[in-house]
Amino acid sequence: MKKILSLVLVSALGGIMAIGAYKLFLENDNKVMVTPTETTAFLPTNNLSGINNILEAPDFTIAAENTVHAVVHVKNVSISSGQMTFEDLFFGRSPQRAQLGTGSGVIINADGYIITNNHVINNAHKLSVTLNNNETYDAEIIGTDPKTDIALLKIDAEEDLPYVTFGDSDNAKVGEWVLAVGNPFNLTSTVTAGIISAKSRDLTGRSAQSFIQTDAAVNPGNSGGALVNTNGELIGINTAITSQTGSYIGYSFAVPSNIARKVVEDIMEYGNVQNGVLGIKGGTFSSEAAEEIGVDYTKGVYVAEVIKNSGAEKAGLLKGDIIKRLDNIEISKFEDLSGYIKTKRPNDKVNVEILRDGKLKEFRVMLTNPEVFSVNFMSMELQDLPNSLKDKFNIDYGVMVKSSQNKWLYSNLGITDGYIITGINDIKIESIEDISTLKQSYGDDILDKIKKMEYINLRGERKEVIFR
Repeated sequence: MKKILSLVLVSALGGIMAIGAYKLFLENDNKVMVTPTETTAFLPTNNLSGINNILEAPDFTIAAENTVHAVVHVKNVSISSGQMTFEDLFFGRSPQRAQLGTGSGVIINADGYIITNNHVINNAHKLSVTLNNNETYDAEIIGTDPKTDIALLKIDAEEDLPYVTFGDSDNAKVGEWVLAVGNPFNLTSTVTAGIISAKSRDLTGRSAQSFIQTDAAVNPGNSGGALVNTNGELIGINTAITSQTGSYIGYSFAVPSNIARKVVEDIMEYGNVQNGVLGIKGGTFSSEAAEEIGVDYTKGVYVAEVIKNSGAEKAGLLKGDIIKRLDNIEISKFEDLSGYIKTKRPNDKVNVEILRDGKLKEFRVMLTNPEVFSVNFMSMELQDLPNSLKDKFNIDYGVMVKSSQNKWLYSNLGITDGYIITGINDIKIESIEDISTLKQSYGDDILDKIKKMEYINLRGERKEVIFR
């Protein structure tokens, strides 16, 4: 027993000595090594709050609540040709059948104006709109714009309707949280969340579109629905998905709200869409293009040609300029430029910042009506000959067929888009001004008075035809 007590005392004494040594020597050494308080690094409070924000999930409840009651179900009953039977053929009947199409729409004011996609209401025989509270109204088409796939509808309700306010889609950022709100299958409004994946997307390959791309789930029936930011502001109209199956696989596209808003305002004020033209031809500037023309690579739109008598020419833009900004919008590719110009009208003025000979310059350009550069003639839209075609075919006069609806000229002479008309009735055609003069001279009997036409086909072959 004495041995055990001795061991306990020895152990306790050893512990006391160890603690005393640590307090006497080691702890004092550590105090000497401590960084003075005035230089100690601390995380600022704003950084700490930022970390907390990252850890917190975004709150979509307010945005959803502000949007769901303003998104509607659109039902389109169209009439299409049915399968013809032997009896129909015998009696000369043309069978018709009703076809149902559905989509979504967004109420944009208390009076019942609704934005949707043009393809949702295309060929409509009868349109109806169902609100989120399941009330149904007949709808009237106020106007459409197939180029942007936007349509404006109107319903008459006895009370003011809930609506979504427009946001500024130019200020939307890649990586920003968004909600896609639609009313597919008439199941009342459905909300999905995602982020903006990209801006200024073109699905045609012709730089003709400028979509907002998101990864918010959008399926058939959501077309025409709302894309809103976390404040519940409308920044896009959901329009398309990319899919091999017809179902959502991660890519959805929306018409930016600035474009949609301008389209509906034009329809309401003018009855049609007023398009302004900058007056240049070009494309996205790439490293390959930079190497080809012998300049350092830079982002922007390369000006390959300045259209005669356009606002760009009058302001002083030149071939070889690189457009860097329009107003306060950075221009990295042609879709940025075309998307911004679609929010403008003829006679609007735009600040154009360009790079020329390594120096930044700024010009004030007045946008022009596109009709100034083309003329309708014999069911063809003609425009002045671009310099590129003048060089290609070694010709300094003529007008190009931009588009043609003249089936007779196509079926008999092959005249279609891209053909060049150089003479009519032995009159040399140098520009669309000559075509306009012919139209005024011949009046309504123009088709009967065309006796001879000279043109160049797509292979560069010169042709001449005499009408008898």
